[in-house]
Amino acid sequence: MKFSIQEEAKQTLLNELSVANLKFQKTYPGDKPDRQPVHTVYGGANLFKSDTCIRMGEIALRGLQSYAPNFAVLANLLKLQGYEHLPHTGSEIERLGNKLKKISKEERQSEPGWLAYSVYNKIIQKLKTEPVEDFRIDFEDGFGNRPDDEEDSTAVAAAKELAIGMKNKTVSPFIGIRIKPFTEDLKHRGVRTLDIFLSTLLQETGGVLPENFVVMLPKVTITEQVTTMVRLMEMLEQANNLPPHSLKMETMVEATQIIMDEEGRNPLMRIVRAGEGRLIAAHFGTYDYTASAGITAKYQTMAHPVCDFAHHMTKVALAHTGIFLSDGATNVMPIGPHRGDNLTYEQLTENREAVHNGWRICFNHTMHSLINGLYQGWDLNPAQLPMRYAATYNFFLSSYDDAVFRLKTFVERAAISTLTKDIFDDAATGQGLLNFFLKALNCGAITEEEATATGLTIEEIRSRSFYKILQGRRAKSGTQ
Repeated sequence: MKFSIQEEAKQTLLNELSVANLKFQKTYPGDKPDRQPVHTVYGGANLFKSDTCIRMGEIALRGLQSYAPNFAVLANLLKLQGYEHLPHTGSEIERLGNKLKKISKEERQSEPGWLAYSVYNKIIQKLKTEPVEDFRIDFEDGFGNRPDDEEDSTAVAAAKELAIGMKNKTVSPFIGIRIKPFTEDLKHRGVRTLDIFLSTLLQETGGVLPENFVVMLPKVTITEQVTTMVRLMEMLEQANNLPPHSLKMETMVEATQIIMDEEGRNPLMRIVRAGEGRLIAAHFGTYDYTASAGITAKYQTMAHPVCDFAHHMTKVALAHTGIFLSDGATNVMPIGPHRGDNLTYEQLTENREAVHNGWRICFNHTMHSLINGLYQGWDLNPAQLPMRYAATYNFFLSSYDDAVFRLKTFVERAAISTLTKDIFDDAATGQGLLNFFLKALNCGAITEEEATATGLTIEEIRSRSFYKILQGRRAKSGTQ
């Protein structure tokens, strides 16, 4: 067979392309397989206690059981799939629940009440076992501008409470602190709080940080603010004998200038690079951003089109970089206006209507985020937690059967390619499908048994890498 291209010239050309390809792959390594929390709860630092997350779960569970005492009520309220076929009387609902508890996996697909029943019971289980996945001890908007002495003492107290929570294992799996922004008027206060909080915490814990600890830097508009945070973190690590790169940070997307700068460019990638590997997430600030875009208070909502524009710009800028993206918060609290034990029928009705209306808003906002590829959001009150999980579980469970079929087919295709020694390099598509099951597993939407219906073992799924799964299967088949 005769070739017209000289081998040496061809190899030189392809080597040059390899340099460019590898540089691109380093910049865009793909979605990070690490666990991403489905939400971050922001709470004022002055209110934080070692058992805050547990107490939030208890409040949320009481609220759910008070205003949605069974799965049929929740299904009708949220218009979950199959809600129109559910009974309305208590005895009929109880009988259906007992039936659904016992039916086989094959029967579930033909039972219209299964989705609502499953979502409802998974919410209860989540609120009992892990009600808060991520918590941010807030010294910014949730705390406000207070005298320096008060913020100093609050930083010490909150750090000591976190240390107690670490010892008692009552803190959320992900946790962190939000300081004040590095704007010209607040930069000194932000640095001071961070220094006091970390120094106190590490003194109390013997130099141990909580798992998945992160510092949120709000209102970032220029790369220099992130660079300053990186240098400060280096100083704090040295001063407190922490290993290099122990401290991680997040940024807020809450100003129009972080979506488009003075030269008409999206600066988010430059901001991420300024983090020098410490910046792991970007969170959207709904109300600061809409205000920055000139939207009046009445119309500042997560559903506003300017938010969708900012989300899309953020995803385009940071897709496949491994940076976690989070949507913002719903500011309508599902809380009744009347308090007390001796409420009238009218007051009880007003409370129920207020809670149900707030729940619907929370649910719809979260579903909108999930459909648009934002798998994390903010919660501000324990009353919002049931709807965070209702939307999350509804999203994953309603897509489960289709996702199982797709990933199972994909795995089988990969196996055929492995056995025939064909090149099968579309691991990115497989990773996207695998991530669906990882996210669903991590938040409690599906069980390990339900995940293995994909044809993967639980060990393969927990490896978090479709590429490694393919490598392992090739090694076993002897086609390496």
